Amino acid sequence: MMTGYQISRHAWWILAVRGVAAILFGLAALIWPHLTLLVLIYLFGAYALVDGLVAVAVAVQERNVVGHWWILLIEGLAGILAGLVAFFWPGITALVLLALIAAWAILTGVIEIGAAVSFRRALGLEWTLIVGGIVSILLGIVLALSPAAGLLALVWLIGLYAIVFGVLLLIRAWQFHAALSSW
Repeated sequence: MMTGYQISRHAWWILAVRGVAAILFGLAALIWPHLTLLVLIYLFGAYALVDGLVAVAVAVQERNVVGHWWILLIEGLAGILAGLVAFFWPGITALVLLALIAAWAILTGVIEIGAAVSFRRALGLEWTLIVGGIVSILLGIVLALSPAAGLLALVWLIGLYAIVFGVLLLIRAWQFHAALSSW
């Protein structure tokens, strides 16, 4: 089981970078809701790529500390793949984009909840992981079940999701930083 002493002192700021990227993506989606689908695809691609690259970096960095580091690696690789698909095939339809985002959100949610099980009793972080996982899964389900929803509603939903997820990542980063500073 991982202890607070084993957590890398650099992990907190990496979580903060992920949180800021998510919040910036969410704010952009809310501020400019009438963006074209192409721009939305590129925004999502950039966010998924940055989040995936950072998740892979954390997984590799923490592989000797965290027993289930490969779970974060899979999440990161899925994000990178989602980002690359968005960049290289920008003409994909709204329904395919919707399915891609829904699948990615559900996978992220399942992985976050799985991480909560791994992190239980370690720094008291499981609640942020569980809430983030539930929010991600709910977003994925709503998107999968409502493919005919208007693009404006979709943009707002994705934007709100990214902001909530980003805030949870920043809370987790602050918790890591506070816990590590006290040791």
